[in-house]
Amino acid sequence: MTKLSTTTPNTYSRIYRIVKQIPKGKVATYGQIAALAGIPGGARQVGYALHNLKDNNDVPWYRVINSKGQISQLPDPMSINLQNQLLLSEGIEFNDKGVITLSKFQWYPGNNIVLNLES
Repeated sequence: MTKLSTTTPNTYSRIYRIVKQIPKGKVATYGQIAALAGIPGGARQVGYALHNLKDNNDVPWYRVINSKGQISQLPDPMSINLQNQLLLSEGIEFNDKGVITLSKFQWYPGNNIVLNLES
């Protein structure tokens, strides 16, 4: 069975609006952002959306990590280093294996998230 794509012209903008709400010093997982954007099972779509960001944007893409608490492997090692440095600058801590303790640093938006899914 082929899974139908849930990507619409507004999907990326929903993802970006949610990622913009992750506060400094917190992280979210790709799957968490997908669920909040109404794309269950859409962690890869979140990754695609973040990969397609234009330079000089205001989306804190570096606050999105994988479900293991790690920076996902990117084709460009410079991007991994940049993401690591940006997270460290916000007080995010990595253990000696490069893992972030999600129980300490994961963002839980509660009822404060603004989705505005219609636009």
